[in-house]
Amino acid sequence: MPNNAIGPNFLTLQVRDLDRARDFYTNVVGFTTTETAAPNAVVLDTQPIKLALRKAVIDLDSVPELGWGVVLWVKAEDPDKLAEVVSAAGVTITKPPCDGFCGREFQFKDPDGYELTVYEG
Repeated sequence: MPNNAIGPNFLTLQVRDLDRARDFYTNVVGFTTTETAAPNAVVLDTQPIKLALRKAVIDLDSVPELGWGVVLWVKAEDPDKLAEVVSAAGVTITKPPCDGFCGREFQFKDPDGYELTVYEG
């Protein structure tokens, strides 16, 4: 039997303030949470791969920018509408809505500085 990796099945972002991150991802981005037995974590009910937020176990302030070179792509039914919601919440849009190779898309950073690209796919 081959011992090959299959692919990503779960993603976790380590965050400075778990309550702030939960609020951002549920009330601004619009995800819902699902149950978890993991302490100091929130699991978002994202599809097809679950995304978790976890209280950092490393010093996030020891690096100048989190996730440098990594961008999470999040599928949305209406990226333009979500861009309006995110912007109205005071979040800086780092790439305004535009037509990309996956349809409409835009980019923003979460409260910890992780970059997200929202696209319609």
